[in-house]
Amino acid sequence: MFIGKKKNKSGKVSVRIFQKVNRTNRLLKTIGCSSDPNEITRLVTEGYQWIEEHSGTTSFDFDGKKCQASQVLDMIDQLTASGVELLLGKIFDEIGFYQIPDDLFRKLVLARLCYPVSKLKTTAYLARYHHLYLDVHEVYRYLDKLHNTQKELVQDISYRHTLKILGGRISVVFYDVTTLYFETEEEDELRKPGYSKDGKPENPQIVLGLLVGVDGYPLAYEIFEGNKYEGHTMLPVIDGFKRRYKIRKLVVIADAGLLSGKNIEELTKAKYEFIIGGRIRHEHSDIKKRILDLKLSNGGCTVITKEDGLKIVISYTDKRAVKDRINREKGIRRLEKQVKTGKLTKASINNRGYNKFLSISGTASVNIDYNKIKEESKWDGLKGYVTNTELAAEQVIENYLHLWKIERAFRISKSELKIRPIYHRLQRRIEAHICITFTAYKVYKELERQLKENGAIFSPEEAINIAQTIFSVQITIPETKEHLNKVLILTPEQETLARIFKF
Repeated sequence: MFIGKKKNKSGKVSVRIFQKVNRTNRLLKTIGCSSDPNEITRLVTEGYQWIEEHSGTTSFDFDGKKCQASQVLDMIDQLTASGVELLLGKIFDEIGFYQIPDDLFRKLVLARLCYPVSKLKTTAYLARYHHLYLDVHEVYRYLDKLHNTQKELVQDISYRHTLKILGGRISVVFYDVTTLYFETEEEDELRKPGYSKDGKPENPQIVLGLLVGVDGYPLAYEIFEGNKYEGHTMLPVIDGFKRRYKIRKLVVIADAGLLSGKNIEELTKAKYEFIIGGRIRHEHSDIKKRILDLKLSNGGCTVITKEDGLKIVISYTDKRAVKDRINREKGIRRLEKQVKTGKLTKASINNRGYNKFLSISGTASVNIDYNKIKEESKWDGLKGYVTNTELAAEQVIENYLHLWKIERAFRISKSELKIRPIYHRLQRRIEAHICITFTAYKVYKELERQLKENGAIFSPEEAINIAQTIFSVQITIPETKEHLNKVLILTPEQETLARIFKF
């Protein structure tokens, strides 16, 4: 059954109820007629009530118009996975990425969040679930255009949004690098073999430097040649960020892998304040003696000032001491097994990992130097931080502990967003791929923030999975040829998500 409206010669509109029988519309009841729009609306509502009372079936509300469930299947034109756009598209716009006028950019970013695969498989995903039919070469041509047109705008939008949610001020930034490998053996000026953090030393790679703010909100990124020393990437990224946004004062926080005399000299010369993870076991002997003489209790910390004016904040925790001991014991057990089997040779003696405890005896056999292990154990539980700030020791440690959030950013990019491996060959497409993933990570972080702010029990991954189960149906009323749409919210999880994000 359905409702039909017919305009009579008198100008009045008749509201009637029909039922389709063998492709013929049979009139069941005339509800009434009127020329008053409000009265017509009332008559239509009365008609729907009559249908529900006499049909015993459920009705669906399409844009304020009710249709019987039994009739809907015959009228469906299109079923679309709309939850992704309703959730992630909404956040994409709220951040400000709508300022990028390319609809394909939007589609590629949302697809990266939901179905992070190759560009060829992405085109199949967009066709299957979003009725967007693209040849993969169209995507490649778009990447060629994107690489040098949108990176700066993307970073500007991300910066402005981060500035807003952090209260209008960014004074502390966190920097780290990772490596991204390629499924190929070919190298070029950008893709080069180097120290791989992905455990893929045989693959050419690039180095990605990422700058984030408090809570891991992304601010800027840069890519470098795969064989570039990570310590040489920090200053170009930070300097560029500071100049671009005219920031007067920045505190830079980075891990010990970026600690070098040259970096510290350049940071100091550029008048940056910094907190960098310290390699306290590599300090001069007098500093090391002072550290070991401290005898700190659990949770204790102190400051040692070096001759050059830099400070080393030293902290100790029982938990870290236990972890250091357990890890070392595991490593020693592996070495002992290798020594027994004779697998270790002179070439095995190096400073990598626990091999530093190996030594060679007069008989040219490789042994474990247990005196070295005893000396190593004195450092259990101790950690150092090098800084030139005036912050108290506790504040230095607290700020440094936020560094794990940038490590989490890399983990999310590599796992949930699958930024690696990269299948592109041309540098401009590689840069476009990184730009899309950076934008996707920004949307992910804002989704995470809003979920937390609203007290949701869903993780970002769970929210995205739920959104992918939300569909919209479009129907066409046969009599009027009118197109109607409805978002199908069918489960409690979907209802919760729709309530939080108001769709």
